Amino acid sequence: MMLAYRAERTQVLASNIANVDTPNYKARDLSFSTVMNSISDESKQPQLETQTLYRIPTQRSRDGNTVELQHEQAVFSENSMQYQQSLQFLKSRISGLKKAIDGR
Repeated sequence: MMLAYRAERTQVLASNIANVDTPNYKARDLSFSTVMNSISDESKQPQLETQTLYRIPTQRSRDGNTVELQHEQAVFSENSMQYQQSLQFLKSRISGLKKAIDGR
């Protein structure tokens, strides 16, 4: 679930960065708490694309674009680090399970 959220958020943030010069483009993001609150059944995968929120800019632009490049880059970098941490956590869990199965 966490990796799916991080991967989807990476795509949303990359889209924001790619559209930094597109007139009237609205910056989007995913809220983890909103995604988690939407899960009512553990066997059911949430639809992450339905949990997209629009970001309110600190400064409006003349062309209606709400992407703030420096903010998007910082959030993208943070999300990438958290994705890597999630992968490392899963790797260590799998390694521990393999050791238990092998009897080490």
